Amino acid sequence: MYQKWLKRLIDIVVSAAGIIVLSPVLLILWILVRVKLGKPAIFTQERPGKDEKIFKLYKFRSMTDKRDEKGELLPDEVRLTAFGEKLRGTSLDELPELFNILKGDMSLIGPRPLLVGYLPYYTKREQLRHSVRPGLTGLAQVSGRNFIAWDDRLAKDVEYVENLSLLLDLKILLRTVMVVFKKEDVAVETDSVEGYLWDERKRREDD
Repeated sequence: MYQKWLKRLIDIVVSAAGIIVLSPVLLILWILVRVKLGKPAIFTQERPGKDEKIFKLYKFRSMTDKRDEKGELLPDEVRLTAFGEKLRGTSLDELPELFNILKGDMSLIGPRPLLVGYLPYYTKREQLRHSVRPGLTGLAQVSGRNFIAWDDRLAKDVEYVENLSLLLDLKILLRTVMVVFKKEDVAVETDSVEGYLWDERKRREDD
């Protein structure tokens, strides 16, 4: 009952209310991002959702488009400004995902949507993470944010799917608030950390 109907209803109500209440914050952030980092203010990237259906994830951009003399983008650490670090460190860059939740691409709670390029490397068991909508936050994120080992992170995603309940979602939501406000285990360069950890796993499987 909860997974089939109530969870989606809660997502719609909470995301809609969040967008309305936070609309001044969203507008201010949009203006700041536009002025400090350039356009577009909203960064989009394809991610796999429920049943591996691809959708466009919305985030506030946190890096500039600075390029070298050949026109190629500079490394992330060069393009990531102090303002961008604050956006990521406070998770404010993820507020536009409320629109993904309202649309039905995502849920408030669930496995985080990872890059499309990772799809061929999941084990059969790990593919269960795509049997539910991906979340704004999840069990893996409150168990170590971005620093949890990949195998453990994916195991947490499967654990969530197998034990999905209203009580578990409430626990994860409460823990998320604590993690964000205490800034526990925050990896500022998220994409770089994910890429490094995933490359390590791919190399191990190829050996």
